[in-house]
Amino acid sequence: MGCGNSKVLPEASKKGYVSVIQSLVAFSKGHEDNEPKKHKEQQNSPWSPHLAPNSQQKFRQGQQRDKVARYKDKFEPRVTARYDIKALIGRGSFSRVVRVEHRATRQPFAIKMMEVEAPEGREVCDSELAVLQRVSHANVIQLVEVFQFPHRVYMVLELATGGELLDRVVSRGHFTEQDATQALQMVLAALVYLHSLGITHRDLKPENLLYYHPGADSRLLVTDFGLAAFGKPWYLRTTCGTPEYMAPEVLLRRPYSCAVDMWALGVIAYILLSGTLPFEDDNRTRLYRSIIRGKYSFHGNPWPSVSNLAKDFILRLLVLDPPARLTAEQAGRHPWVVTMAASSSTRNLHRSISQNLRQRASRSSSRCPSGTTTSSTDANSLGRLMPPETKQKQRQQGRAAGLIQPQRAIQPRARGHKQHQHHPAKALDS
Repeated sequence: MGCGNSKVLPEASKKGYVSVIQSLVAFSKGHEDNEPKKHKEQQNSPWSPHLAPNSQQKFRQGQQRDKVARYKDKFEPRVTARYDIKALIGRGSFSRVVRVEHRATRQPFAIKMMEVEAPEGREVCDSELAVLQRVSHANVIQLVEVFQFPHRVYMVLELATGGELLDRVVSRGHFTEQDATQALQMVLAALVYLHSLGITHRDLKPENLLYYHPGADSRLLVTDFGLAAFGKPWYLRTTCGTPEYMAPEVLLRRPYSCAVDMWALGVIAYILLSGTLPFEDDNRTRLYRSIIRGKYSFHGNPWPSVSNLAKDFILRLLVLDPPARLTAEQAGRHPWVVTMAASSSTRNLHRSISQNLRQRASRSSSRCPSGTTTSSTDANSLGRLMPPETKQKQRQQGRAAGLIQPQRAIQPRARGHKQHQHHPAKALDS
């Protein structure tokens, strides 16, 4: 739910006392005459308590059909000739995501329609396409085909319907260290593959980790490559990502490598085992300062029940010196991951983790800084930072397919386009 300023209604025009009395008399008479009619209209309203639930459902379905029809009109005929538009499942700064079915095979997919007329939209689209057209891995969202037009690009991707990583943790009712290692193994498999191709994700977080289907045997997919980049080690310099998951070298605006993804993985592992973030503060300057200093702890529930081997895994990822951080291959060979926490406690951590996650979601929904929007999708994260001109275009977005550029991102600067950007290093110096 967004939080904006209350709307102030315009004042009534100032007229004489007689005019006011005449208006009141006329309103009263008309109100009495129309009362039976009004009562009848209320009974026929789709939201009337006298109306059967089936009628309310039909009304909602009609609204959904109207919404789908509006978006069908925006799609190019070449796209709709092959895919049947079913439902809108998300919105982003420059994108809309719809669930579709292939007309011939009836197989479901997601189509991400990106507006590329603006420089920022073009850059995000080019970045994502550059990655998706090169990758093919079981744990990376797959691009099926692309339709390119002057002002829009349509990316057809596989549809992930199993929900976000942390949603699965909360809903399953039982969660142990072994369950955590199963999820991390799939993420590590994707990172080994991506890093071998010179691809750095740069926005790895639980919201971008989706299960392909709701079943217990579903594979976990790394999604949302809007900020991903190709580059040689220590070549990347752009400050981007989600603050709570950003590595110290990014905040300090130093050249960095794919090691930033491993720092983010350490943060994800910390959340998986506790339901809390290692670095969290409402004040952004204090947050940056704690990340740069590497200040975090293993205090509070359920950390006393978490094994030392699991903590060692996190400690070797949340290392301030990037070359000393575990690589994806090294992390995959860590004893805690290899043995799937065989020597760790089998104690169910679900209660503590779920409680901590719900408390964070409650705090996030109650926090609403001026000029920002908080949606239900922000329950597990404070969101990414965006430059002002991009933030104005941002809308609330669904995460059903995990294909939309999340809110409030620190994004790479569009070529030839000036933008204001908050510099954490300057804030820390003050």
